[in-house]
Amino acid sequence: MPVIDRSVTTAADPQAVWAYLSDFTTTTEWDPGTVRTVRVSGDGGTGTTYENTSRFMGRETRLTYVVVAASAPSRIQLRAENDQLTATDTITFTPAGTGTLVHYRAELVFKGWLRRLDPLLGLPVLGYPFKRLGDDAQRGMERALARL
Repeated sequence: MPVIDRSVTTAADPQAVWAYLSDFTTTTEWDPGTVRTVRVSGDGGTGTTYENTSRFMGRETRLTYVVVAASAPSRIQLRAENDQLTATDTITFTPAGTGTLVHYRAELVFKGWLRRLDPLLGLPVLGYPFKRLGDDAQRGMERALARL
């Protein structure tokens, strides 16, 4: 199972960081793979639904994200799904001095025939696209949060 696990420290206070990142439509500003994210329903809390279109390894894919847990201003968890995969994204916000430590973890579980790739994704060559995806998202998040 591919896992993207990154941490970012920002000078922005936890409430501002929470407000920004818990609105998942901001992924277009910090996740380079995101083409667009639209809130379909909800107010940003538990049960809110987003439609996300992302580009990964040259292909566009659509995912439906649902907020499954939201505890302002400390944690939000979203579950994404389409016919190829299920992903669980968890973002935690911890005060760090006057700023915030953000921990982002995405766990991806493939479905169908793609599930057979799981054992191979630990190999450097096959795991590289996921490492790059995480690195790019981390850099994007650092830049976006620096503007808060």
